[in-house]
Amino acid sequence: MGHPDRGLTGAPADCALGTRKVSSVSMEDRLSDIYSAVLQRNPGEVEFHQAVQEVFDSLSVVVERKPEYLDAGVIQRLCEPERQIIFRVPWVDDTGEIQVNRGFRVEFSSVLGPYKGGLRFHPSVYLGIVKFLGFEQVFKNALTGMPIGGGKGGSDFDPKGRSHGEVMRFCQSFMTELYRHLGEYTDVPAGDMGVGGREIGYLFGQYKRITNRYESGVLTGKGVGWGGAQVRTEATGYGTVTFAQEMLRTKGRSFDGLDVVVSGSGNVAIYAVEKVNELGGRVMAVSDSSGYVYDSEGIDFELLKQIKEVERARICEYANRRPSAELRTDGSIWDVECQVALPCATQNELDQGDAETLVRNGCLVVAEGANMPSTPEAVRVFQSSESLFAPGKAANAGGVATSALEMQQNASRDSWSFEHTEERLTDIMVNIHERCASTAEEYGQPGNYVLGANVSSFLQVADAMIAQGVI
Repeated sequence: MGHPDRGLTGAPADCALGTRKVSSVSMEDRLSDIYSAVLQRNPGEVEFHQAVQEVFDSLSVVVERKPEYLDAGVIQRLCEPERQIIFRVPWVDDTGEIQVNRGFRVEFSSVLGPYKGGLRFHPSVYLGIVKFLGFEQVFKNALTGMPIGGGKGGSDFDPKGRSHGEVMRFCQSFMTELYRHLGEYTDVPAGDMGVGGREIGYLFGQYKRITNRYESGVLTGKGVGWGGAQVRTEATGYGTVTFAQEMLRTKGRSFDGLDVVVSGSGNVAIYAVEKVNELGGRVMAVSDSSGYVYDSEGIDFELLKQIKEVERARICEYANRRPSAELRTDGSIWDVECQVALPCATQNELDQGDAETLVRNGCLVVAEGANMPSTPEAVRVFQSSESLFAPGKAANAGGVATSALEMQQNASRDSWSFEHTEERLTDIMVNIHERCASTAEEYGQPGNYVLGANVSSFLQVADAMIAQGVI
């Protein structure tokens, strides 16, 4: 931790915000000092460090033009969540044994609206994961143009293999603590990895029971029959493919006739497959933790959905039922030749070697459907090649965008059709692509979607922070 008499930059407290006393120091040095302080203040949180570094790599071009952002301490404040909540989650399993998990909610920034971001239930969840996701969410939500801030939460609870009763009891215990921090004008969680419609239902039921209020806007991802939005299940996958389609258009191409690889086989991946098929592409492979399935005739969406969503089975079942498919447990899914790659599984799944393979095989576009699935080394490979690369904060923003549309419907006691909601989603994703592309062009790096996404969203958040004072 930093010295008690020093600010976030590690400088004496009277110049902690980077005032004129240090104006002779270069902008890159000042950013480097801030990043070093982030590492010191958040030891061991490697995913959070990676997310911060990825944004900082884009900011030197901004602060060179507008040093007032450094002078106002905007960047230091952005790296420190407004609130971090950690709590115990005790519950009783089916054998009568008491289990104890840890719950988190990191409310990162409310400068653009109430905190908004999903809950992740997975054994890998710890504070650093939640902070990385919350930090990314601030910028992702800004890109949507919707009035929502950024936050994230979850638990190290693993719903896999648990009965419905066990999941319900866990969710009820989790919400018994979390409810006091939520509200439609305060913090609005949604689902994420391990948290689908079942879990949202249990969480909402407990919130309603405790508060005696049917506050439908307090959670998104609800069932369509009780306040949920059409397209929410499909939104992240659909949105990622829509963004990739816009990227292809800059090359004069479309999905028609292209081979695509989608990692993962969860919610995002499944509906990315559906949208690719709809646009004329052919998905050749999908995966889960046991390996990947290659289908020489293209992945059958309906069979994939049946196995993963209805039966909750492993991906090997797809290979067992489809003569044209084979399960591969050696190598990487990115060894499969494709023109479009959509990493939709988890963070840091695609490394430098994978990126080099994709580029060597002629991949045109890589769009992240998961949060930070490409390592920094992989991103550098893509950016030094002819392949176009889009970060998750831009390409996978469709999920939270549709959550914000659900909030709109809840606030107005309205319900929209599937077609109308998908049209709104498509417009939002097209606008995000245009925003990223035009910002990259404005800052002299056309085609750099990482810089475009980071700079565009940072400017919106930073300007709002300055307008609202030191809070």
